[in-house]
Amino acid sequence: MTRPDPQADPAVVIGGGVVGLSAACHLAEAGVRTVLLERDELGSGASRATADVVRTYFPGNPVSSAMAVRSLAAYRAFADRAGAAVPLRRVGYLVLFGEREQVAACEADLPAQRAAGVEVELIGADEARRRNPLIGDVPLVAAAWAPDAYVTDTAAVVGGFAAAARRAGAELRTGCPVKAVDIEAGRLDTGDGPLAAHAVVCAAGAWSAPLARSAGVELPLGDPVEQELLECGRPPSGVPVPDVPMTLHAASGLLVRRRGDGLLVGMGYPGADRDGWRARVRERLAEVYPALAGAEVRTAFTGVRDASPDRTEFIGRLPGPIPFLYAAGFSGHGLCTAPAAGELVRDLYLGRAPGVDAGRLAATPERA
Repeated sequence: MTRPDPQADPAVVIGGGVVGLSAACHLAEAGVRTVLLERDELGSGASRATADVVRTYFPGNPVSSAMAVRSLAAYRAFADRAGAAVPLRRVGYLVLFGEREQVAACEADLPAQRAAGVEVELIGADEARRRNPLIGDVPLVAAAWAPDAYVTDTAAVVGGFAAAARRAGAELRTGCPVKAVDIEAGRLDTGDGPLAAHAVVCAAGAWSAPLARSAGVELPLGDPVEQELLECGRPPSGVPVPDVPMTLHAASGLLVRRRGDGLLVGMGYPGADRDGWRARVRERLAEVYPALAGAEVRTAFTGVRDASPDRTEFIGRLPGPIPFLYAAGFSGHGLCTAPAAGELVRDLYLGRAPGVDAGRLAATPERA
């Protein structure tokens, strides 16, 4: 069998979200001939439904936190790569704990978080309410406070990585779905016909699992899941929402951040009963933030996401004559870790020692 030629055939990245674009950009900048294939438009999947926030603190997940710390440094230097800075407005990240067990878990997690480079501390309930005065009379024992959370512009990140990748020589093809991957032959069946590749990077988000399976990698992602973020308008009092930090109510998963005169709101995935889910979000919103009871709540964004069982990304390389790399399962956190994910894909492709513990990100049976 004739093997693809690295000099003649490209490394092909499947997926044009922030993670795939980061991988294509880093590979092209390393001198690798790179072609990216996107089934729709760039940034049209999970990258379309983000809270536009990059943060470094992932409670209970120091591996993702280390990736996010590395990524934040890259975003701060983004103008050197993309020609324009990524907007970063610091808002901070507040996690509310209503139970002692949650506080104990946070305390046990702090050493690993700080070792990962995260600035985070436990604060009391009074301090938490001072930082977010919208919090009502809900059980609140303590909170975690991490100042490194920033509102950004996902579209600017997508555009910046795309521009930098093209400048480095990458070819970005949109409207080109990948139907199948023959990793042994180094050939992809695409919407534009067959394409030879000397390496394949699967960063197709919610559509990654079947593509990876064709190469012998099981990514337990399940079916694509639709994510919805809601927009909560001004409180009925007419007073604009104060400039509160991004805040997670740990018990319910209710996540809010300031947006305009109101809030951007998320709480898990809607599922089949979307109306019931929205009603639960409104109920929880009124419980945690009573001033917002009765405020108008409507859809802000929707998008399809991939989720891993442990909410930690899968990044790795399958041994073999034709490199097959994967970067998927980001569970809605791809914007926070995309720069480091692209660096890691590049390093795995080149056989370099990565700056993170890549073994903990691989799709092993234990993680599945």
